[in-house]
Amino acid sequence: MSKLQISNLIIKENNKTIVNLFKNIDTKLDIQSSFALVGQSGSGKSLTLKTILDMIPSNLDFDFKFESDFALNKHTIGFIPQNPFTSLSPMTKIYKQFFCDDEKIDYLFSLVNLDKELQYKFPIELSGGQLQRVVIAIALSNNPKLLLLDEPTTALDSDTKKNILNIFKELQQKLHFLILFVSHDINSVKEICEDIAVLENGTICEIGTIDEILNNPQTEYTKKLLQSNFENRGFRV
Repeated sequence: MSKLQISNLIIKENNKTIVNLFKNIDTKLDIQSSFALVGQSGSGKSLTLKTILDMIPSNLDFDFKFESDFALNKHTIGFIPQNPFTSLSPMTKIYKQFFCDDEKIDYLFSLVNLDKELQYKFPIELSGGQLQRVVIAIALSNNPKLLLLDEPTTALDSDTKKNILNIFKELQQKLHFLILFVSHDINSVKEICEDIAVLENGTICEIGTIDEILNNPQTEYTKKLLQSNFENRGFRV
């Protein structure tokens, strides 16, 4: 499996720093398998992904340093957005939204456990879970080394969410890509990630393995985040 290590990520707007991942942490973001970034809305999670994707808004300045054993660009990164309903053109049949040949599309559909006949339908004819599998298949079409997940289960019901998370786990075992999972849902993160960093106001306040952070959080912010998340969903740390 590939490796990616991020050592600096600073984003500024009008010379005001809005994200500085490592301001309070003397370490690096070492992604060797599956890594999660968690935090409240506005904590800098999505901006971090946009920086890695080189899709940062033009009004922002950034400094981004990393080391990897693969070229980090649009050809090696797959991206799964929050909402599959808005990720596809509603007036275009599914197969026309892929940029690969028919044989590759059939293969990708088999990877995500979709009937290949669904590729000839319009997005409105598919369920939310089916659409999210289509989006995953599109993201895999370039054989990515890194898969970025931007809260990919937010718009799904609990059963469909579980199925999608299982697909990510199975695909990673088969295709050996890295995962960087951005979410506010600790329970989903726990299902597929080994390591985690907690963001507060654009800065990492804790970093470690999933077990370390869930079982022994060190900051009040992390404790409140975990308590709120699990109480809202009926879980306990």
